[in-house]
Amino acid sequence: MSISPIDTIIIAVYLVGIISLGVFAGFKKNISSEDQFLGGRSLRWPVIGAGLFCANISSIHLVGLASSGYQHGMVIGNFEWMASFCLILLGMVFAPFYFRSKITTLPEYVEKRYSSGARTFLAAIFIMSALLVHIGISMYAGAKVLEAFFGINFVISIIGISVATAIYTILGGLKGVMITDTVQAVLLLLGAALLTFFGLQALGDVGITSWAQLKEAVKPEQLSMIQPIGDPEAAGRLGLREYSWYSILFGYPILGIWYWCTDQTIVQKILSAKTEKDGRDGAIFAGFLKILPVFVMVLPGVIGYVLFKEKIGEDNDSTLMVMMTELLPVGVRGLMAAGLLAALMSTIAAALNSVATLTAEDIFKRLRPEAADHELVKVGRITAAVVIVLAMLWSSQGAKFGSIFEAINKIPMAFAPGITTIFLFGVFWKRGNRQGAMAALMFNVFIGLIYLCIDIPLVGTTQWINKELGIPFMQVGWYLFLLSSVIYVTVSLLTPAPAAEKTEGLCWSHPLDALRGKLEGTITDPRVMAGILLVIMIILYTLLH
Repeated sequence: MSISPIDTIIIAVYLVGIISLGVFAGFKKNISSEDQFLGGRSLRWPVIGAGLFCANISSIHLVGLASSGYQHGMVIGNFEWMASFCLILLGMVFAPFYFRSKITTLPEYVEKRYSSGARTFLAAIFIMSALLVHIGISMYAGAKVLEAFFGINFVISIIGISVATAIYTILGGLKGVMITDTVQAVLLLLGAALLTFFGLQALGDVGITSWAQLKEAVKPEQLSMIQPIGDPEAAGRLGLREYSWYSILFGYPILGIWYWCTDQTIVQKILSAKTEKDGRDGAIFAGFLKILPVFVMVLPGVIGYVLFKEKIGEDNDSTLMVMMTELLPVGVRGLMAAGLLAALMSTIAAALNSVATLTAEDIFKRLRPEAADHELVKVGRITAAVVIVLAMLWSSQGAKFGSIFEAINKIPMAFAPGITTIFLFGVFWKRGNRQGAMAALMFNVFIGLIYLCIDIPLVGTTQWINKELGIPFMQVGWYLFLLSSVIYVTVSLLTPAPAAEKTEGLCWSHPLDALRGKLEGTITDPRVMAGILLVIMIILYTLLH
């Protein structure tokens, strides 16, 4: 795919502009650790919502969702729409305790609720997952996209992306990241919307002008969001669909609650809120934004199947590239490329800032409680620089994974179900204690690593669970959550109840407490916004079932 001078100028102007904006928005000569890591706790809900959206959407999503739309259809959009329900949980159930506790990191909350050992364990998991998944794999995918689309050398792409993102993340802190995220959210959605628009226009050119006609032109169930459990042609002895309603309904929330409600990279945006209401509204606003990718990132893949299936063939990963080549005019193509960079840089920037915060607050500050504030900032910045270098080295190993999109969802199985268990029970069940939490976490990590070894696979070439038995990875998460929950409850009941300070102000006395209290700002009250989002989601699922 050749790139025109106009497209090159657009990309270059974007890079210079976004770096300058990030540094200008957040840089202070004598910045405090709270400013560096939490934006001075001064951000409002629209910025927080945009930041949550951008921290999640990366080049993997833009390429992967179009690819999966071409291959599997609209059903892959459940990864986006189910996130809306998890963001409602974040805003209504978890955010109040995070904000009221005045914590800087999620492991800090775990220490308050359980123990210092659980805090250390969780901090280590978060740092490794950010380095390996959020930064390393995203960097690899982004570089491969730029190489395939525009002929930019893979190594040069990685170095350029890393340096550009590191500059405004290290110098601008979280405020710089969040302000640039707001701009990048608009650019990202605009680029994706333009591709969808040109795709719909092209459908009209071949005589497809209605949903019914589109349904006739695609594969069976390619436009359906809900699919049955069984499929005679599915891999493995059990013949289970990878993305059936059962897998999505029970499996996604396990990954979703971990990612959206407990992961430092995401929740750090909530901790930066000016008020509790801003944090809660920001989470729910992000839930509204997550409706859009189904229509501007998954649907283009379905359109690509109708228009270019002869050209794309079995190489579904080339769907986005082919559509950009065939549909986008000069200038718009550069805008789309800038959107790809926006998605990638936002994800890396969010993860870099979270790793810096975790290292400074959960490791260095605990080793040196007397450390001055400027030392924490320095340690955070050095950490970000070191991690970006390590991630660059790790990203070169990305080619060893068969499917990146599947890998980034499988890797968290080694810890996500256990983390979801201790947070979910932690806010709803006062009897849960530190012994139960540690037992659940260690059990999940032990079993999860065995699962990864035999099903990525890290050892050998046979995927025993997914391909041989035919158990989808989404269902594996659900089963690991059930087992972790049994471990958590059993060990908690067999050991002493937690002290009062381990539950006071850290968990709900009654599940309905999250819905009680006076309305704040009517339409922008978190409960009203959550109710509107819930109704919209029900309507959308009804229309696309």
